[in-house]
Amino acid sequence: QVQLVESGGGLVQPGGSLRLSCAASGTIFRIDAMGWYRQAPGKQRELVASIPRGGSTNYADSVKGRFTISRDNAKNTVYLQMNSLKPEDTAVYLCQSRLTTRPWLSPADYWGQGTQVTVSS
Repeated sequence: QVQLVESGGGLVQPGGSLRLSCAASGTIFRIDAMGWYRQAPGKQRELVASIPRGGSTNYADSVKGRFTISRDNAKNTVYLQMNSLKPEDTAVYLCQSRLTTRPWLSPADYWGQGTQVTVSS
């Protein structure tokens, strides 16, 4: 019923930039929030940035000043602009959305499959 598809990952040198996109499709009544998580091998998944509907953006301390999250509500799409990338940013980046599919249903969390970001010289 709902799919989240990420794109924009790849290999970039330290100091470079990437822009990730995540498009939600399917039966969607309302998106309450969208965000980006990342997970590196052997490490726990962490919240990178989130953007609630009508709310303020949130960032992990490690990416503040370097990453910017934005959204296009008409397209049900969230973006993550990543600048000044560091090797420590290397991870699988996953899109997450909290949404309702029908007005009478409670919201639920949905996840994309992830896109690989590798920062290396």
